[in-house]
Amino acid sequence: MTTTRTHPKRTRSRHPHDDAPDTSAEFRKMAELPDGPEKDALRQQVVSAWIPMAERLARQFRNRGESLEDLQQVAALGLVKAVMRYDPERGSAFESFAVPTVVGEVKRHFRDHMWGLHVPRRVQELRNRVRVAYRELSTTLDGRGPSIRQVAEHTGLAEEDVLLGMEALDSYTPLSLDAELPGSEDGYSLVDTLGNAEPGFDLIVDREALKPKLSRLPERERQILYMRFFCDMTQSRIAEQLGISQMHVSRLLSRTCASLCDQIMADAS
Repeated sequence: MTTTRTHPKRTRSRHPHDDAPDTSAEFRKMAELPDGPEKDALRQQVVSAWIPMAERLARQFRNRGESLEDLQQVAALGLVKAVMRYDPERGSAFESFAVPTVVGEVKRHFRDHMWGLHVPRRVQELRNRVRVAYRELSTTLDGRGPSIRQVAEHTGLAEEDVLLGMEALDSYTPLSLDAELPGSEDGYSLVDTLGNAEPGFDLIVDREALKPKLSRLPERERQILYMRFFCDMTQSRIAEQLGISQMHVSRLLSRTCASLCDQIMADAS
């Protein structure tokens, strides 16, 4: 007598996109329709059918500093782009095209609008990989923070890239200048540590740069500059004092100032 061994029936795992509707017929019809109101209405119908999946994808990015409503709007925009660009003739299911399009649109939103400082895309990607690695390694290292070397080994990045990603961790949400500094008890904030511009410093630098060049000027040009800029005398008054015409004083001032400016610029280059 033979016995038949029975196996318990496996429970089929739920596909992550079981909320995806079947709109293959609508896509085939859209491909045949010319641009116009009928095609636009059919496209809107398809977008409405897929909105639940787009909103579910958006919820995966909540609690990252952006409201869920805004994330769902961005995901809806990505869905519209996917519907507009999808080509059923390529043979792939719409969800395999729509999911990366929607997710990519949401990630692009974070990259372009949520960073407090402008950071190159490569540095943003390094920051994200370092952040994920820190979270994953923190659960396996007895609560101790991972070292630079451990993060590099985990991510396959060079240690220099790990350091660059770590520097960008604080660029996503920079501190407010009004933020109270740690350990301060009197409301001392970050803005209190910043100095103010002192215009007198620039004046000192300019004067020190001019000193050796002024000493090499002819006596009359040096005297005219002193009378004009230190004694605040008018050109007419200077001309009267020196016994020359006001026009000649004007030409000497212009020529001397232009020469000094050229010398200063030549030294700076």
